[in-house]
Amino acid sequence: MSFKEFREKDLGRITKTVLISLITSFVVFGIVYFFKLRYIDGLLPKFGFYIFFAILSYALIMPTLKKVRGYESLPCMSGMMIGMTVGMMAGFLPGFFVGATNGMFWGSIWGMLVGMTFGILSGKCCGIMGVMEGMMAGFMGGLMGAMTALMMFNDNLRASGVVIFIIGAIIMTGLNFLIYKETKSFERKTEIEELFTIVVSFILTTLTIWLSVFGPRSALLA
Repeated sequence: MSFKEFREKDLGRITKTVLISLITSFVVFGIVYFFKLRYIDGLLPKFGFYIFFAILSYALIMPTLKKVRGYESLPCMSGMMIGMTVGMMAGFLPGFFVGATNGMFWGSIWGMLVGMTFGILSGKCCGIMGVMEGMMAGFMGGLMGAMTALMMFNDNLRASGVVIFIIGAIIMTGLNFLIYKETKSFERKTEIEELFTIVVSFILTTLTIWLSVFGPRSALLA
């Protein structure tokens, strides 16, 4: 099975979910900006870059989470790989971008919360082993993302964020290809509606904006 076949048959679904997530998140940001954020001096130069890439990160993860939830069970090794990869990316990326605005502690808390939640939801397709993989990867990814942001604070932090996001996008593309190969012979038990994407993107974007702009910060960023 070639990547070309994956691109022709599954890339459209992935692109649709990504676009729906991005539209939802940017609408939320636009509304919040119009009613509240535009009155804060220097908000976009200070927080805009990190909120923007956090929104992109959520959109990057949503297609995988949405697809995996449509299957009742998957082979153990595949499920563990899915849980581990989603947990790590869903922990590292938000942890990095929130850590850049709020410090390591709150970046770690947010990264671990998102990473472990997404890791469990995606890894449970193969039972307790996938759940454990998702939890462990989300736990480590959240801590590592926030720690990396702190370590790069005075050394091209924004450029690092772009590079990290690009690498994350490549990893998630590879994971989606793996899922396509593994699930081609499986019957899809349920069809997850796009409402799932809209609701999750709305919640994550709202909480990220609040945490980045109004949330508590470490002494380094106070």
